[in-house]
Amino acid sequence: MNAVEIESAISDLALEPFDAAEFPFTFLAAFGNKETALKRLRAGNNNASDVPGGVLLRSNIHIAACEAGTVGETLKALRASPATTKAKAKFILATDGQTLEAEELITGETIACDYPDFPNHFGFLLPLAGISTIKEIKDNPIDVRATSRLNKLYVELLNENPDWAKAERRADMNHFMARLVFCFFAEDTDIFAGDGLFTRTVEQYSERDGANTHQLLSEIFRAMNIKLAERATAQPRLPSWANIFPYVNGGLFSGNTEVPRFTRMARTYLLHAGNLNWQKINPDIFGSMIQAVADDEERGALGMGWSEKDFPNLVKYADPVA
Repeated sequence: MNAVEIESAISDLALEPFDAAEFPFTFLAAFGNKETALKRLRAGNNNASDVPGGVLLRSNIHIAACEAGTVGETLKALRASPATTKAKAKFILATDGQTLEAEELITGETIACDYPDFPNHFGFLLPLAGISTIKEIKDNPIDVRATSRLNKLYVELLNENPDWAKAERRADMNHFMARLVFCFFAEDTDIFAGDGLFTRTVEQYSERDGANTHQLLSEIFRAMNIKLAERATAQPRLPSWANIFPYVNGGLFSGNTEVPRFTRMARTYLLHAGNLNWQKINPDIFGSMIQAVADDEERGALGMGWSEKDFPNLVKYADPVA
């Protein structure tokens, strides 16, 4: 598994209701451990943990799901455990479903966070999957989280709109995604007036099943290609919720404003992506990281041919004018 897939898996885990008995195994699965190995651990085979509620994977991690309010105490027990030392565990981790604490035993580096926030620290945990921690990911994991959410949206949209997966429409799909990324940046960097304007508009005015999301986005994109002085005579007339978006020069919103149809899940992925703080995200990473998610066969089937050269330099478009 690569970093984006791991982020996606642990983000899904953090959103699920906490199940103390299942957490260690679902956590290990998120880092690419085979079901056969997990089955043996579930059965008690190869699980040499000596801590209540503990699961120990040799040369990897000693995990314990514990009673509420005992996370710090349980982490100390894992650290002092003879089994931890004997199994040469690299990490220890304790959680009660409310908070989570972990430690890398070689360096002594630790994390402590609310349970729903632990995916924000996935870079710290990447060595569990045999991935040498990349400093850029560890220092700014939001780049990978954004890429993961964009990729989920991209694949879901291509599954729902197979015509957009064909080679002749690849440029249209990449152009659409570039427009989305601009909007995400714009609402977090004061290019758009109002906090979270784009994501909030989609959430408020689109149907939950995603049925009209493509129409709503198309109108927003159309508005950003019409100068304010010309909007009164624009035909068809702009909806009030689209009219509040600024005119953006540079050509990103010129031409065809067609948008692929959305499913309920595609709408959800779009909202999840929009809820990130895009001011902290580097736009240059998307092309290479999204391309790395799927293997060659999957990219060929889905028409995923992203590269850095396909992704516009968004800075030159970030110039709204009256």
